[in-house]
Amino acid sequence: MQRFLAFLCFLVLTPAAMAHPAPDGFADLAERLSPAVVNISAAQRLDSGDGLPEFPEGSPLERFNDIFGDAPRIANSLGSGFIIDSAGLVVTNNHVIDGADEVEVSLPDGRVFPADVVGIDPVTDLAVLRMQVSEPLPFVSFGDSDTARVGDWVIAIGNPFGLGGTLTAGVGSARGREVGGRYDDYIQTDVAINTGNSGGPLFNLDGEVVGVNTLILSPTGASVGISLSIPSNIATRVADQLIEYGETRRGWLGVSVIRVTPELAESYELDVPYGAIVSRVEDDGPADAGGLRQGDLVLRFDGRRVRDSQSFPRMVAESEIGRTVDVEIIRRDRPMTLSVEIGQLEEEGNESASSESDGVLDPTVQDGNTLLGMTLGVLDAPSRRRYRVDPDAEGVLVTDVDATSDAAGKVRPGDVIEEVEFTRVETIADIREIIANHGGGPIRFQINRGGQYVLQSIRP
Repeated sequence: MQRFLAFLCFLVLTPAAMAHPAPDGFADLAERLSPAVVNISAAQRLDSGDGLPEFPEGSPLERFNDIFGDAPRIANSLGSGFIIDSAGLVVTNNHVIDGADEVEVSLPDGRVFPADVVGIDPVTDLAVLRMQVSEPLPFVSFGDSDTARVGDWVIAIGNPFGLGGTLTAGVGSARGREVGGRYDDYIQTDVAINTGNSGGPLFNLDGEVVGVNTLILSPTGASVGISLSIPSNIATRVADQLIEYGETRRGWLGVSVIRVTPELAESYELDVPYGAIVSRVEDDGPADAGGLRQGDLVLRFDGRRVRDSQSFPRMVAESEIGRTVDVEIIRRDRPMTLSVEIGQLEEEGNESASSESDGVLDPTVQDGNTLLGMTLGVLDAPSRRRYRVDPDAEGVLVTDVDATSDAAGKVRPGDVIEEVEFTRVETIADIREIIANHGGGPIRFQINRGGQYVLQSIRP
């Protein structure tokens, strides 16, 4: 009976696990895939003043000027890439060829071809090259990175430290890693990735490219088992646009968003924090025309759930320009659906940075009124100057915050409370009344912080 039960457990548990059993080795994959993985050499011509020094007349080293002459110096960088079609289109990292005047692509069989830059995308650090060839070349295909799971086997082939044709293997360690970029969504692996692997492919066991190896996290500068790859579903879209247009064309709404904290999620009666809160709407942008407003909580975009404030910009950027999409929001606790037409992002100067006062704030308490750990004061001309308040801010000034209160870390001196529970406030009495009539749970404060919108939820 025990053997029979064990056999049943085997039948039940093995299908998913046996989809890709632990391989005996990667030799067959290496033999099939390596011909399409290339080494990239990028050369940049430098002015003589940027290279070796020119020695002054009369110097004992003056004779070296004749040796070096005025010829431009050449700076080289080495990286990896992979061919994605038989005509010689190559995907790599932008930082591998950034600023290059000449690019050469070396095949594993020793052949070297010049290449032209088709297009670059510094935002995702991707680039597409076109090799100058007259014969079909071996190539590899992109897979669906959304199907890549933590624990799946992956292999990388590339050019670490100039050692071409190197294969390393490991597993997917995590998904959705972010390191501060606008559209970060990296696959983390424990595959050994080093200098020179940049731009090379990350393969699954089906031989499909599921990532472009781009970054390592390391205190030493060499691999410690934390490498990051751009998912193939991002790389495919960027590569297709670079090939078709020579540039990227991303969707744009004209909003800035902030994250939904656990306290805010509770105040909106969400089971878990998700979505993104609109902190700014650009005048005459697509969001403005579609009716989105500051303070709106975006829950679904074009039928898809918005995971957080980091994923929302990616969802917008990946949208088809000119298409009208439904945006499901909560505005002042009332659900509604808006229709917004996607615009096109102008890449330069589109990012907005939060503004913070860099002066020394006067901690003087203005009138001793304290609520929820916040000391509140009157917003008059002297206090505006003292706390460098945004000219458009209107409401109640925060002059101090009790470090032991729930407001600590959420509110700071110089903040201006403009709304409480989506009701405009002009005086401390207004805030007291709203708090007194609140039915319990966290209370939402809309704050003007140096001209930036901040929404915080504070527990009584």
